[in-house]
This record gives sequence, C-alpha cells and structure tokens, in this order.
Amino acid sequence: MYFEEALRVLVANKMRTFLTTIGLIIGVFAVISIEVLGHSMAGSISETLGALADNSFVVFPGSFQGNFERAAMRLSDLSNIVATVPNVATAVPIGGQRELVRYAHNVGRFTLSSDSNPPFANLPLAYGSYLSDDDIANARDVGVISWRAYQRLFPAGGDPTGESIYAGTHRYVVVGVLAEPRRGVLNVNFGGDVSIPYTTYVREFVHGDRIFAARFTVRDSSTIPQTEVAVIKRIRELRQVAKDVTYQTFDKAAFTGGVNSIFTAVTIVVALIGAVSLIVAGIGVMNIMLVSINERTREIGTRKAIGARRGQILWQFLIEAALLSSFGCFVGMALGLIAGGTINNVYIVKLTGYTAAPPYLQAFLITIAFAAIVTFAFGLYPAFRAASLDPIEALRYE
Repeated sequence: MYFEEALRVLVANKMRTFLTTIGLIIGVFAVISIEVLGHSMAGSISETLGALADNSFVVFPGSFQGNFERAAMRLSDLSNIVATVPNVATAVPIGGQRELVRYAHNVGRFTLSSDSNPPFANLPLAYGSYLSDDDIANARDVGVISWRAYQRLFPAGGDPTGESIYAGTHRYVVVGVLAEPRRGVLNVNFGGDVSIPYTTYVREFVHGDRIFAARFTVRDSSTIPQTEVAVIKRIRELRQVAKDVTYQTFDKAAFTGGVNSIFTAVTIVVALIGAVSLIVAGIGVMNIMLVSINERTREIGTRKAIGARRGQILWQFLIEAALLSSFGCFVGMALGLIAGGTINNVYIVKLTGYTAAPPYLQAFLITIAFAAIVTFAFGLYPAFRAASLDPIEALRYE
C-alpha cells in the first residue's frame, strides 16, 4: 500500500520528479562510468602483463643519468649475485641487437634478444616450442621468432620449425613461432622478434664482458621488493660506482600495483565530485519532499483524524523519498554502465587488444549505497516532519 501510494504521487508529478532526480543521475553516472573505465583499463593492463613471470624482475641503468657506460654491469657480477644475495635463484643478461634477418629472398630488419628457460614472457606459441635447457647450456644457434617476423620471412605460411634464418653472418634454426598477438595499439612486445639463448647472445654480441640489463628470478615472489634493493646494493658494491650512478627495476607486481593505484586515485577524486553532486541533489530531494508535505497537509490531517498512526505517515513519506532516490541513482547507474561499456568496447579494446567484464556488482553496490544515503540523510527529516503534524492544525491548514 505504501509503495503504491508513493508511486502514484511521483507519477502524478512526472516533471517535478525528473527535475529533482537530475542531480542524482549526473552524480551516479559520473562515478559509475569512471569506475567501469578504471576497472576495464586496469584489467586490460593486467591481461597485457599477464604473460610476465611473477617471480622475476629486471635491473637496468637509471634513465636520468648522462653516461650509461658508468652503470654497466659485468657478466661475472651475475654469478656473484646468485651466490651472495638470498632469494635470487638465477640471473641472466638481457640485450637486444638490430640485425637484417633473411630467409631465402625474404628480408626484414628485426631485433635479436637474449632469452632463457623459462622465457621472460610465457606467450602462446603457434608452432614449435620455447628454448630448452640444452639450447641454453650448449649456446645453440636456435631461435624463437615473433608472429611479425614469421609473416615477413615466411609469407607462404606453414610450420617453419627446422628452417634456417640468417641474421647478419649468423645462422639460426627456428625452433618456435609465437602466436599472433591480440590486435591493439598498445600491445607490448616483451622480447625481440628473434629470441636466442642468452648464452648464444653473450658469445656473439657481448664484447668486453659488459652488460646493461639483467633479469633475476627469485624463490619467493612475495619478497621481490626487498630482493631488488639487495641486488642493486650488491651491484654498487661490486662495481664501486659513484653516488650519482643509479639503477632501476621493473617487475610485474610493482607495475600493475602502480597502474591500479592511479586508477584508484582517479576513482576517489571522481567519487568526491559525485558526492558533492549527491549532496546538492539530496538537498533538492529534501526540498521537494517538504513542498509535497505542505501540499498534502490536509490529507495528512485527515488520515491522522481517521486513525493513521505516526509510524504509518513516517513510512509513507520515507518510502516516497526512497523511490525518488532509487529512481535517480539507478538511472545514473544504467547510463554509467552504458557509457563506460561503450568506451571500453570502442576504444580500450582497440588500444590494448583486451577487454575486461564491467564491474556490475561494484556498480550495483555503489548505487544501493548512494540511494540509501540520500534517502536517510535527506528523506528522514521531511518524513518526521510529516509524521509530527498535529491533526487539528493540519485540518485547519489552507
């Protein structure tokens, strides 16, 4: 009965109901759309980085220093770090070399990179296999090629494993081909187009024992931050570098956490803006409820005179406020999900090649919370005022 009567009052004043809820619609729309976009972008980036190993990190010279030569490491440093730094399981040099690569009459300029087993990124394969322990141990002239290199060097298609490609004067046997990546502008290539054993790379391209980046795997991934600090400290001790020489690290957990913290901060800022909008809208709801009470004062007096209790009047107007708030909040949620989902499907998918499911549960909970806050913060006072009216005075009201 309460619900039907409250609905009848709101429907009877359609324009006033709509204008009252515009503030709620805008506030909830802003919060939900940003929540969807933040969730989608963070999920897409997590998918993009999903191929990276959780138990590894990379150390390389800091980008804000003039002379990278001073930050160079030595191959011998890596074995020393494995032996002296707790939690470090393996250490391999990382490097890249641009070369003209050819197969038969097909030629392309690609990057040769060093890799290990397990690989730096566990990407799916279209043909063959990754580099094996034997390939690494024996520094074999083998390689895993990217899908881009495969299309350029083997335009006729087919399984190219066992075929020989030439990079400069070096010959490599193809043992695997990475699968075609998802289509996206920001698709990241974590290695070169031709990945060869790091032992082979060191033999053919590292001169003078110097390296500028290394990948470390750890036994306990939960202590990667502490291990990174210990590794950099050990490098500085071994190389006896000056204080202005710096090193940086990269690992999946820290990068993903940084991205998530950015979107969390943006979400909080938008939530605060939405909260201001909701306060303004809530004041509007309270004002309309007070106007409605003034318009229905004689009705309230009549109901009380024929036996309506104070609690019944209170619930009647509280439910009316709840319907008003819920209408605005749920319309805003629907528009926010549509807008955020559209931007996600049209733009974010094109950028990253990945799509994340919209956060329907979070959106629903946020909407319920906002509707409840507006109802009780701005609807209780008018409801109490209506319930507290004296029936005699109400009947005499003009």
